[in-house]
Amino acid sequence: MALYFKKELDNEATIAVWQITETEDELRELSSIPSDELEEISFIRSQSLRCQRLAVRALLSQLFEEKVYLSHHDNGKPYLENMVTNISITHTEKYVAVILHDEEDVGIDIECQDRDFSAVEKKALSEDEIDDLDEDKRNEQLAIYWCAKEAIFKRISAYNVDFAEQIEIERFRPRGEGELEATFIHKDGYEEEFELEYMTFDRHVLVWVVG
Repeated sequence: MALYFKKELDNEATIAVWQITETEDELRELSSIPSDELEEISFIRSQSLRCQRLAVRALLSQLFEEKVYLSHHDNGKPYLENMVTNISITHTEKYVAVILHDEEDVGIDIECQDRDFSAVEKKALSEDEIDDLDEDKRNEQLAIYWCAKEAIFKRISAYNVDFAEQIEIERFRPRGEGELEATFIHKDGYEEEFELEYMTFDRHVLVWVVG
């Protein structure tokens, strides 16, 4: 399928999504991967996860003219060794997505709405957020809540974050796309405000944050 869509945002960030329709061998052909990373991917037991990792690489090959060297900090946050661009990565069985920005920190998350998100309510939502749930759109709303909190978690890159206590999402009603307001409460009590955006497509939710 190659590039599913690419979007340039007003804040100068770039979002790109790849739909995984290729075989593992086809993805290897499309990917420009350093040999050490290719060896690491080969040890992944799950074929689906291998394809997701290869699809990320295929997507990066589409976005950059030169080969990029993808690494991860100790906390798992990805970075490009030979680029100043900030990056966040997310993937499901069917799609992978990245967000890039030359200066601002970024976070992105994608989930399939066909998943059962009932567990999210118990482990990631505050009492106020639970009270704001609409019964007729409950699973979709939970998916957006989860993606938003994951995107902020990736943007913050902090350890041991309590999603229910430290990440607050303001009340919203699910639409095809929209904006979200959120607060991250640091362990010292400092509150940091964020504005996120989200969109839905093909039974998937994509949420991102910049800055």
